[in-house]
Amino acid sequence: MESQFYIKSDQIGVECQLCPHFCKIKNERVGKCNARLNSNGVLESVQWGVISSSSLDPIEKKPLYHFFPGKMIYSIGGFGCNLNCIFCQNFEISQYVPQNIDKRRIVSPAKVIQEAKIYPNNIGVAFTYNEPTISFEYMLETASLSKQVGLKNVMVSNGYINQTPLAELLNTIDAFNIDLKAFNDDFYRKITGGSIYPILKSLKSIRKSGKHLEVTFLVIPHLNDSIDEAKLMFEWLSGELGEQTVLHVSGYHPAYLLDNHSTQFNSLQELFHHAKEKLQYVYLGNTQNNEVGNNTFCPSCGNIVIKRNGFRISSIQFENSGNCINCGYGPIVINS
Repeated sequence: MESQFYIKSDQIGVECQLCPHFCKIKNERVGKCNARLNSNGVLESVQWGVISSSSLDPIEKKPLYHFFPGKMIYSIGGFGCNLNCIFCQNFEISQYVPQNIDKRRIVSPAKVIQEAKIYPNNIGVAFTYNEPTISFEYMLETASLSKQVGLKNVMVSNGYINQTPLAELLNTIDAFNIDLKAFNDDFYRKITGGSIYPILKSLKSIRKSGKHLEVTFLVIPHLNDSIDEAKLMFEWLSGELGEQTVLHVSGYHPAYLLDNHSTQFNSLQELFHHAKEKLQYVYLGNTQNNEVGNNTFCPSCGNIVIKRNGFRISSIQFENSGNCINCGYGPIVINS
């Protein structure tokens, strides 16, 4: 399928304009994400419809803690990414793009929606596992069909996308979880092969759109765990996106090209408390400790609005409107 965002040039072939890499791609070559091919001057999305994984997941697993808590969501993902994080936690599919596509892996948007409608307690479709924006056209078509039948759409992404394509996605995606991997551009350039500034733009655009937004910060020992830098991140999130921004501070485990030791719980706990000074809703993820940073509290009365054990919800204390059942504060969660 022809890609939606590119320009042609006699000198360079084509220039992809989907993400901030602006890959200049010669004939019969692919861009940085390995998902877009210059085929005689036409930029093609060669991974259209290719599914590496699909599963019915708790919405909390995305992670989204304030968007239809306790519900399930049909999750799909493909291959590839437009960043090359040396610590990638899902590298088996994100850092690998098969060149010979098994046709059994190609699933039409209509088939995805058909599958999503089968499952009870399912609110919609999540584009996740690898970086979904590199399959922009497929995601947009699938999400549009999903909206037509009353389902919700979720995107879990690194946020590395240009503003024009993001604006199109904002018409169909209901909730986002965006990775903010550090709070300095040097880290992004050296460790991920990208830049932080387009991601900060994406976060502000999503917030301005009114769509639901949660942010994940993966804490890697000796790389992005500086308390001073983290404080700057938390201050930026509060100042630019609002103190009600939901933040997941997540633990790292050795993967792909990085073998730094796993994040210690006391480091996560310290960052959690600093984040709570600026943000109302902060959670700890990818840790076995369920005592800290797992439940949702009402910022007004302190009541436990959602009690969790891992991804399982054991108690809900909010009204259908999403407001606290004890004092009426809210909405704390989106539930309709």
